[in-house]
Amino acid sequence: QLQLVESGGGLVQHGESLRLSCAASGFSLNYFAIGWFRQAPGKKREGISCIDNRGNRTIYADSVKGRFTITRDITKNTVYLQMNSLKPEDTGVYTCASFTGTQQAMCARPPDPVEYDYWGQGTQVTVSS
Repeated sequence: QLQLVESGGGLVQHGESLRLSCAASGFSLNYFAIGWFRQAPGKKREGISCIDNRGNRTIYADSVKGRFTITRDITKNTVYLQMNSLKPEDTGVYTCASFTGTQQAMCARPPDPVEYDYWGQGTQVTVSS
C-alpha cells in the first residue's frame, strides 16, 4: 500500500533554510503527483506546491513562490521541498500527499487538499523571529 513519510523539519531562525523530504513507498512517483501542504496554528491546511508524475510540471502558492523549490529523485522515489529565506509565517506542520487524477489536472494550480488521496503524518517546521 502507498505510504508517504515526511522528514527534515525543525527549528530555524528567520532567513535560514530547510529541506523537507517526502519518501513514497508502495507505488512509484511515475503514477502520481505529490503535493506539499502546511497548516499553521489556528489556520486551515494550505496547499503550497506540487510536482507532477513526470517530474517536469511544478507550481507554487504565492506565499512561497521564489523561496521554495519542489524537486524529486525518481531513483529514491522521494520528493523534496527546499525552503529558503524562511519567515515566521512559514511555521506549521508540513505534509505531503498524493494525487492520481489526469495529467492535465496534475499541478495545474496550487494543490487543494480535498483532491489528494494518501497523506503522510507531517513534519513540524518552526521559524523564529
